[in-house]
Amino acid sequence: MKLLSINPATEEVIDEFEVSDKKTVSNAVKKAKIVFNEWKKTDISERAKFIIDLAQNIKNHKNELTKIITSEMGKIISEAEGEIDETVNELEWFAKEGKKYLENEVVDVKNLNVKSYLRFDPLGVVGIITPWNFPLNNPLWKIAPALLAGNTIVWKPSELTPFVSIEIAKMFQNIGIPEGVFNLVLGTDDTGKYLVDSKVDMICLTGSSETGKKVASKAGKKLKKLVLELGGSNPSIVCNDADLDKAVEGAILGRFFNCGQVCSADKRFYVEKKIANDFIEKFVEKVKNLKVGNPLDSSINLGPLVSSEQRTKIEEQVNDSVNKGAKVLLGGKKPENLSKGYFYLPTVLTNVNHKMRVIKEETFGPVAPIISVKNMKEAIRLANDSLYGLGASIWTNNLEKAEDIAKELQVGMVWINDTNTVYPECPWGGVKESGIGRELSKYGILEFVNIKPIMIKHH
Repeated sequence: MKLLSINPATEEVIDEFEVSDKKTVSNAVKKAKIVFNEWKKTDISERAKFIIDLAQNIKNHKNELTKIITSEMGKIISEAEGEIDETVNELEWFAKEGKKYLENEVVDVKNLNVKSYLRFDPLGVVGIITPWNFPLNNPLWKIAPALLAGNTIVWKPSELTPFVSIEIAKMFQNIGIPEGVFNLVLGTDDTGKYLVDSKVDMICLTGSSETGKKVASKAGKKLKKLVLELGGSNPSIVCNDADLDKAVEGAILGRFFNCGQVCSADKRFYVEKKIANDFIEKFVEKVKNLKVGNPLDSSINLGPLVSSEQRTKIEEQVNDSVNKGAKVLLGGKKPENLSKGYFYLPTVLTNVNHKMRVIKEETFGPVAPIISVKNMKEAIRLANDSLYGLGASIWTNNLEKAEDIAKELQVGMVWINDTNTVYPECPWGGVKESGIGRELSKYGILEFVNIKPIMIKHH
């Protein structure tokens, strides 16, 4: 069986790759287990040096990587460049700042005869499964801390972005990382199942909530450590005292970045009634100016969705809402001037409610449903009325009020007067069906270790 890399803007085949079968996955895990015993003994500064070298290698290949990401995944060229820059920033942070979180930590035990400290020991082989929407950034913000902590890796990327994944594997070869420390397996869901069922010691996954449940069920039978970053339907709350222009700009970025294909994107907008009409009017005017087309063209704002299946799901979600009474202010269809590619027009919906699929489900595409609310009490209630709990954004000039609202939201992350910004110093992850565990930051690094207290009693 071959894995095809398809350009979503042209529907042309870029390249084809061999699929890793069960035996290939098993052999990769065995290799990773063998070299783990040596890799974990390497000095942390040496492991950090590999991560710094990887960041430099990415910088050196930025132009080539940008074109590959855009051609294979479909995000516009400026966003591909941004993904690369953000990845380099995170790798450098892990290498320079992450080391201190893995050093032995003294524990003050209230017993004069006991000395205690914590060791942070690697877990072993980490199986990593990643999606297609950030084909460079998402894998490396898992791989880097796992390697830094002394683990070895078997990585299964999305079947939709094998070309980018091969390039990452080449860069690991370029930096001379010991053979078997980093291992790549390519394939579809079956390959991912083989990895979860293998003798890895931990699974770290970004994917849909349904996939996360299946992986958790399988891993749970063997009590494997899990970190799951899953789907999201982030609410964006716009208070009546918000700077309207900034809130609209934030909504455009929060909803249409990466053609709406972001787990932590703003996917539901709750706007106080007093300003709802003005917000909608300004928002629609801005959306009208967004250009859809070839993502390699620097004047374009939105490229295609990643696949035909992804577009079909968005069409079904929008049609369901329209059939239940939603009003399409803009978009709601394929662009008529683009016969090839998986394009869908940026779409604005009103008259929506929580019985509609665009609210109940994760809308992984350029669709913005807007709901007018009477007050903040109603906004908070509706924001929490979701299976998901990844993140949320709040727009207001009253920061004290914003922090009070943030306390009430059932989510893992909150942005105030901003949206979806990543800081490597801050943990990333959700609650409810948006996941288990954290990535990035000190807390993300510590997911990849056994926190082992050593307690020494002096007689």
